[in-house]
Amino acid sequence: MRHALEGRFDTCVQIRPAGVLSTISAAAKGGLIALTLVLGGATQAQTVASLPGNAQAIDNSGSARPVAAWTDFCRRHPTECAVSTAEPAKVAMTPDIWSAIVSVNRRVNARIKPTTDKAHWNVVDRWDFPDDGQGDCEDYQLLKRKMLRERGLPQRAMRMTVVIDELNEGHAVLMIRSDRGDYILDNKTNAVLPWDQTGYVYVKREGQDSMAWTSLGGVTSPTATANR
Repeated sequence: MRHALEGRFDTCVQIRPAGVLSTISAAAKGGLIALTLVLGGATQAQTVASLPGNAQAIDNSGSARPVAAWTDFCRRHPTECAVSTAEPAKVAMTPDIWSAIVSVNRRVNARIKPTTDKAHWNVVDRWDFPDDGQGDCEDYQLLKRKMLRERGLPQRAMRMTVVIDELNEGHAVLMIRSDRGDYILDNKTNAVLPWDQTGYVYVKREGQDSMAWTSLGGVTSPTATANR
């Protein structure tokens, strides 16, 4: 993901945003290293846990422009971007729902071959379903959301989210908003983590009351989320 001006956002491509490199603390980077070391244990624990531990809900900080490639995706798949305020804004977490979330995250991660949009579509950033078995970060998350929606989870509670990752690159994840806090589905790990345990800098996500996006911290957007 590259640095963006005026809200342009192509996801998963390397970025070099001014000021952002210094905002990601050494502690956060250290936390990511520690996370990598314990990831196998965390993932295995989720196979037997009946419910996740409580997590914090992330704070919003105003409006944000949607990702440019998201706008194009919505033109092609309008129902995927529609927001129904009749749906719950949060998932009422149960053991069965948590099991479905962990299972879908793991299954999609194993099923899709990581490929950049440049190699796949010959464009810098394109959001789409990985119907041919290939895709980059946002494509994994779009498929996960579709599969979880088919299992009965409310789309309004599953929000596409843009972050800056441990490599200082733009990245897309899926945020599940629940009555136990906000959790992240990520193609980089099979562990479904509370948002504040990922080590990422959170930029923005889909809103829950309209198709507008919401800022999650005021960090200037990258222009791409095209890393794998």
